[in-house]
Amino acid sequence: MTILFTNARKIDVDGEATGFWMLVDGDTITATGVVDPARASGDPAGGTTHPPADVTIDLGGATLTPGLIDLHTHGGGGHAFDDGADDLTAALALHRRHGTTRSLVSLVANPVPTLSRSLGLIRELMRDDPLVLGAHLEGPFLAPDRRGAHAPHFLLAPESDTVDALLAAGEGIVRQVTIAPELPGGLDAVERLVSAGAIAAVGHTEADYDLTRAAFDRGATMVTHAFNAMNGIHHRDPGPLAAAVADDRVTIELILDGVHVHPAVAALLMRAAPGRVALITDAMAAAGATDGDYRIGELAVTVDAGVAMLTGTTTIAGSTLTQDRALRVAVEQAGVPIVDAVAALTVVPARALGLGDRLGRLAPGSAADAVAWTDDWAVDRVWAAGAELPRGA
Repeated sequence: MTILFTNARKIDVDGEATGFWMLVDGDTITATGVVDPARASGDPAGGTTHPPADVTIDLGGATLTPGLIDLHTHGGGGHAFDDGADDLTAALALHRRHGTTRSLVSLVANPVPTLSRSLGLIRELMRDDPLVLGAHLEGPFLAPDRRGAHAPHFLLAPESDTVDALLAAGEGIVRQVTIAPELPGGLDAVERLVSAGAIAAVGHTEADYDLTRAAFDRGATMVTHAFNAMNGIHHRDPGPLAAAVADDRVTIELILDGVHVHPAVAALLMRAAPGRVALITDAMAAAGATDGDYRIGELAVTVDAGVAMLTGTTTIAGSTLTQDRALRVAVEQAGVPIVDAVAALTVVPARALGLGDRLGRLAPGSAADAVAWTDDWAVDRVWAAGAELPRGA
């Protein structure tokens, strides 16, 4: 079945366009264009303003962007990805209602058998759900003093046997692994992960500028949640972020909720590394849910006024962010130009995964993933792989 979307204000990495239309056949965008107002009623000498279709959806001038892509999220709607198959489905549904059409499923540090079981559940889900792009292992290869909301007794050095066991359990679905390169065997593990087709992301680390550069030269191409769980930027000790900004091979994750990183600093980072900052949620179960008591793995978390912290501490424990709110914070608080903000939620993460030719743009040949927005940047309707997703709060 073909679907024609008409009368939209399109925003993607290629810019803005009014009077935008796109034709979808199955799960793919096959044609796009812009209606010339002078020919809005058709050209009697030479055809119409856009092609025919089985179904036409008039968007009434609403803004249309590509579907949002989240490289790093742990749950939502009261459900954590580590807890089971039903929780995976429920948490993903929450984020899809907020515009995220494609996701990596992130797992916190746990024993290798537990992580292996979780990877098995994700692999089963992916057989029926093409919107899940794979798994992200945020643990266990983290620096103990930079562990954040990861249980310290589950942290491991990235020894070759452990790395191989997790890759084998993933059977090709492990797309990203966060690693502290200063751990014993860390740089060798970066090479092993990359050779297996996974992204090595520097994070939860004590690494300095030089070691981070060494990790990038060994194949790491991402930084996990910039500024958090790592050394900051100092004029005599530039740290891992300065190395990432200087290296065009590297994509930089950023949690833009106004808590993890001040919007002014976020804007500075996006100007310093244009086209390489991917806005993520790092969301835990409380995203889209109420304040109260939760768990990340086996650690107790208290959420108050939407801020999650390990109970009894001041350690931030993930976020309650959804990607539509990240867009609003980027535009309204950080002053990021709308095209750049949309790109940071769409084509930048797609390119980081090597999927920039298929995801993240409203263009022929791209997946038919799209979000229609209200004037105040709230999600109105969502389509993924050509199908409209259920609406809801």
